[in-house]
Amino acid sequence: MVIVMAPEATSSDIDAVTDLVTAAGGEAFVSRGVRRTIIGLVGDAAEFASLDLRAKPGVSDVLRITAPYKLVSRENQPQRSVVEVAGVPIGGDAVTLLGGPCAVETPQQTLEAARMAQSAGAAVLRGGAFKPRTSPYAFQGLGEAGLEILAEVRATTGMPIVTEVVDVRDVDLVASYADMLQVGTRNMQNFALLQAVGEAGKPVLLKRGMSATIEEWLMAAEYIAQRGNLDIVLCERGIRTYEKATRNTLDISAVPVAQSLTHLPVIVDPSHSGGKRDLVLPLTRAALAVGADGVIVDVHPTPETALCDGPQALVPGDMEELGDVMRTLPGILGRRLVRPADTVEPALV
Repeated sequence: MVIVMAPEATSSDIDAVTDLVTAAGGEAFVSRGVRRTIIGLVGDAAEFASLDLRAKPGVSDVLRITAPYKLVSRENQPQRSVVEVAGVPIGGDAVTLLGGPCAVETPQQTLEAARMAQSAGAAVLRGGAFKPRTSPYAFQGLGEAGLEILAEVRATTGMPIVTEVVDVRDVDLVASYADMLQVGTRNMQNFALLQAVGEAGKPVLLKRGMSATIEEWLMAAEYIAQRGNLDIVLCERGIRTYEKATRNTLDISAVPVAQSLTHLPVIVDPSHSGGKRDLVLPLTRAALAVGADGVIVDVHPTPETALCDGPQALVPGDMEELGDVMRTLPGILGRRLVRPADTVEPALV
């Protein structure tokens, strides 16, 4: 059961509802979005029905949700959500490009990659400071030094940053630098981490697990939402199949399927799914064609020297073509590319 609070509901109204539910032996989880506040209830539905919650001050509606992912379900919110990352919108009629180096290596490399991404229309800078790698001997990222570089590049370019957090102990540190927290494929079902980023007060980019079903992906999002954060963007980044021609198999059908089940924005990572530079642009076109709310791409000024995922990183020569795709295809599809001038002041929750 879910309680939808009215836009004018006060903190006292919300507290009164949660106290009532708790007194009835249930649990109440408050999730605050940009436009509304939702209270998810856990406990005896019959007992909650006897409380006449619809009549309480500040309550707009009380819904019974059949989907197991109640807060992120389209049953709960039929309208698609728009998530703002330091004023940059993701979702709605907008298509947003996120780009930058897979791993932060040096200030110069990160700034050059950011400028490359901007030239193609990117409004958000991606870059990894903490890198969970399959091999323990591979480059694991610069840690806080990488976060400091990202913050410097943000100050220079004006691009908000999204970066991955891999450990519960690092959530506060990463949140102190980042505008958006990323949970990567290997951590999609790290439930303690999901709960921690849900409590961090920053938008979250949730990548689909490499072997996860769509329902498992949405249930992971529910862990974040239940901790009070509805500002979640889902990212399809390819799943593991028997096919070896690509790094992963891009499940392009996951975009419209997920959008039919959840109100959350859905973007695509054509870099990690294809794993090859020459596949990134075709997969970007495919993602936009099926209705993705954005794409996130790897960019590197000299990928032959990259410490992480060089073969899939776009080079300077690719950026004009990527820019053409981002400027023309959304308009054909009745959407628009987010540009820096489109950003707004972050809404108060």
